[in-house]
Amino acid sequence: MHAVSVREKGFTGLKKSEVSTGNVIKGIFWATIASAMFGVSGTVLQFISQGQSIPVGWFLSARTMGAGVVLLAISLILYGKQTFTVFRSWREIGWLVAYALIGLGANLLTFYIAVQTGNAAGATILQYLSPLFIVLGSLLFKHERPLRSDIIAFIVAMVGVFLAITRGDFSQLALPLSSILWGIGSGITAACYVVLPRNLVRDGGHAPITVLGWGTFIAGIVFNIHQPVWVNTPPLTGTLLASMATVILFGTILPFSLLLYSSHFAPSDVISIVDAVQPVVTFVLSIVFLSLAISTAEVIGSVLVILAIYLLQRGRRKVEKGF
Repeated sequence: MHAVSVREKGFTGLKKSEVSTGNVIKGIFWATIASAMFGVSGTVLQFISQGQSIPVGWFLSARTMGAGVVLLAISLILYGKQTFTVFRSWREIGWLVAYALIGLGANLLTFYIAVQTGNAAGATILQYLSPLFIVLGSLLFKHERPLRSDIIAFIVAMVGVFLAITRGDFSQLALPLSSILWGIGSGITAACYVVLPRNLVRDGGHAPITVLGWGTFIAGIVFNIHQPVWVNTPPLTGTLLASMATVILFGTILPFSLLLYSSHFAPSDVISIVDAVQPVVTFVLSIVFLSLAISTAEVIGSVLVILAIYLLQRGRRKVEKGF
């Protein structure tokens, strides 16, 4: 799952008196570990989707239901009865269901198929464009005036994507067209995954891990209606169970918890910078363990995409701070 920034997850920041060099370093460290875990999860996801012959529906049903149950258990331990306050109004229920289906569930589905039909490295880069899709959505639907940094970031990102998916030659594609389209879809749904729970976390005051838990659980119910985990279950080998546990732990539970923990030590704008660790880790692990052959053009393209998102976020932060 894409490592969106802690700010987008509802963290409001630290008081100036709480920010120190030691705390910032500690926050960056744990946020880096979290982002790296997302990268590990993406690589394992490719191993599962391409090497284990598992039906897409069954995997998504098992993953979301398993993660949802664990996250809700953690929420109950931390917050008790407050875990259920998200159902106090039909408006909040509507936002929760939209987040579960249009954001979280759709993102898990599109990213999985993008990895299955292509590779984890390419799918991660395309999903990493989600902040760009958020800005484009604001420009189109809210009629906001684009910033100069938005335009620069968009151009750099498009050049980067072109190099990453064509190896610099438009006559060939490094990824199948279907994987590219699903990857773009994962970027768009990742943007929805970030935007939709804002009303619940920021305005509703619900804990991020509670919203994530219910969203994952609801998505799990829907996936299980389509493909119950007890129907057409693949052979539960030790390799499959270990891979599933890795995706659930390293793709959802542990990294999210570490991001929340890191937010106690460093400001969210600092933490968001290390999101770039995720695609780097995915690329390295894919090359080492999955024998991914990657060209210089793909490396340059991926670096440009990461740079574009950094420029985009940096420009937006300057505007928020009044620079």
